[in-house]
This record gives sequence, C-alpha cells and structure tokens, in this order.
Amino acid sequence: MTIKMYLSAKHCYRLCCLLQPWVLFLGIMAGIIGLLDGLVWAPADYQQGEVYRILFIHVPAAVLSLGVYCIMALAAVIYLIWKIRVVDVIAKVSAPVGALFTLLTLITGSLWGKPTWGTYWIWDARLTSELILFFIYCGIMAIRSAFTEPFLAAQASGVMTLVGLVNIPIVHYSVVWWNTLHQSASILKWGKPSMVPSMLSPLLWMLLAYSFYYLAILLVNVRYELLKQAKNTTWVHTLFNKN
Repeated sequence: MTIKMYLSAKHCYRLCCLLQPWVLFLGIMAGIIGLLDGLVWAPADYQQGEVYRILFIHVPAAVLSLGVYCIMALAAVIYLIWKIRVVDVIAKVSAPVGALFTLLTLITGSLWGKPTWGTYWIWDARLTSELILFFIYCGIMAIRSAFTEPFLAAQASGVMTLVGLVNIPIVHYSVVWWNTLHQSASILKWGKPSMVPSMLSPLLWMLLAYSFYYLAILLVNVRYELLKQAKNTTWVHTLFNKN
C-alpha cells in the first residue's frame, strides 16, 4: 500500500475506531494519577503554599496550546503541498481543542496571578502573546467557516495557520527575550527541568493526560468529519449496512 492509501478516509476511519478506546483509557488513568499526585501526594510549596497546585492544570494546558498549533501548522504544510484531505481534517478538528487549551491557560494563569502578582491580568509579554494565540485560533476557525467551498476553506485556513506560526516562538521565548513577571520555562528548555521530583512527577502525568485527551477528541472528531465528507461513498454505505 502507498502512503496515500494509508491516509485515505476509509483506512483512517478504521484506525480511529481502533485507537479511540485505548487512548481514552490511558488518558483517564494518567489524569487520575496526575490529580492524586498533584493535589494529594505532592507537598505544599514553601513560598506559594497550596495555591501553586494550579500549575498542574495551567502548565499542561500552556504546553498543549503550543503543541496543538504546531500540529496544525505541520498539517497545513502537508495539505498545501500534497492536498491530502485527511490531514486537513486533522487541522480542522484540532483548532477548537487548541483554542480551548489556550483559553484554559489564560484563565488558570489569571487565577494563579492574583495571589502571586496581586492582579488577575497584566500586559506581560507571555500573557499578551498567549492572548494573541487565542485570537489566532479564533481567526483560523472564522476563516474556515467563512468559505462554503471545502477546498477554499482548507487553503485559506492553512495559509492563515502558517502566518500565525510566527507567534509560537514569541510565546515560548518571551520570558527570555523580554523582562517579564512570568517565570522562566521549567520543562520545555534545554537541560534538566528546574523542578523537584515531587512536583515534576504530577506535572508530567497531567501533561500526558492532556495529550491523551487531545488525541481522544481528535479521533472522535476525525471519525465524524470523515463520515460526513464521505457519506455518499461505497465504504460508508457498507459500514452502516453491516451495523
């Protein structure tokens, strides 16, 4: 089989059906372990006390807000070059999830900022660039919905995604390039993570849980989009006749 055959709607649908229950199970297990580890077993921080535990929700959301966008950008490049429909579907269904992660990052960051900085919001470089990322996600979804022709929607949203990619290094390196109140990177950096193991462990578990959550939502929505786009094909009629 060629790569395009493996990336056909029929084969991708079957793969989504196969992976979905396993991904969901692993995500639930990682979430349970991460929450217990972070909220129950991890000790309180000597400076922030109990309020620091919001980082176990905030940091994985921030990482995924960037990671999902990078996946969308890669999908946009592949689609714009090779016009593989399934890849555009991945980009399409990833945008709302990425926007959700970005919004969660902003909300939890504000809740964390109040006891830490004394205010819910400041125009800090990291916060501002993360807010811009949220608007970029919304813009991509708006552009896609503005076109009734699927090909034009995919083309326009793909170009917009690649244009917005310039904001990703700005978000990540903003704490290095500018003097910000936001703390420097603790995980996504060169060298060892600058966290004690008792705090790093639940953070990694929650990062794993968020990643599996994204994959689970991705698989469900890709299945739905593939069925909707291929509703008049033989393999879809055969699938529902069997059921």
